[in-house]
Formats: sequence, structure tokens, C-alpha cells
Amino acid sequence: MRLRQSAPKVSEYGSVDPAPAASGPVAEHRKVLLNEHERMFQRMRAVFALRNEGSDEAVDALCDAFGSSSALLRHELAYVLGQMQNPRALNALWARLADTNEHVMVRHEAAEAMGAIGDARSRPLLEQFLDDPAPEVSESCEVALDLLDWCERAEWDDA
Repeated sequence: MRLRQSAPKVSEYGSVDPAPAASGPVAEHRKVLLNEHERMFQRMRAVFALRNEGSDEAVDALCDAFGSSSALLRHELAYVLGQMQNPRALNALWARLADTNEHVMVRHEAAEAMGAIGDARSRPLLEQFLDDPAPEVSESCEVALDLLDWCERAEWDDA
């Protein structure tokens, strides 16, 4: 029996990621991420490396990967974009939620990411999908809207 050398580490975002972040430049992570023939583990390593890098260039690379054929990867993209809380990702997230042909898991995560970003410009789209036939989507929109409300109240309390 082989003993595990070390457990996965908790990221700076408080999550245990399904793959350790790769090292290297953004351009290399982008190349791996967009390669449909690359192993999913390597693509996930690129996702977390880009999230940790945090630049607008990294956000753009993550958003460009929404063209992937993998719903699992698209879900993870929405998740990390929510963690990053960069409004630059909103157009891509809005497109994922609005695409009723998109996998429900991706749409749900896109809605939650919008709430995490906390930008009121997401409100009309989130309200539009409050009655989505998929409960995963409608409930995620409800949670995101409640988070937007909470953020707005917190701003008033701080003023």
C-alpha cells in the first residue's frame, strides 16, 4: 500500500482545487487551456494558474475557453471567474446564462459568478431567468440577486 505524500493544498481563494496550478506565463496556460486534445488535468492546471495570476489577460484567456466542448471545463471556468470577481468576465458570463442550450451546470455557475462579482449590471439578466425551467438555474439566479442586494445594503451601511 502506497501512502499519499501530501494532500492538495487550500488555495488563496479558500478552495481545494481539483488540480494544482501550473507554473509559467499566461500565454502558455492559454495555449494549454484552449487545446481540446490536451488532458483535462493539464487544462485544469492552466485554469487555476490563470485564476491565481489574476490579470485582465488571464481573465480573457479563461473567457475564451468557454468555446470548449467540455461542460465540466466550462463550469470550472465560471466558478473561477466568480472567485476572481473581475467585472471583465461579465460579458462571457452573461452569454453563458442567456444560452438556453448551454449545460445547466454551466448556466448555474455563471449566475452564481455574477453574484460573486457583485456588479448591478447583471441584475436584469438574473431577473430574466428567475423563472427558468431548470431549478438549478432559477435558484442560482435567486441566490445571485440576493447577494447583489446584500452587497448594496452593505455599501449603504459602510457609507
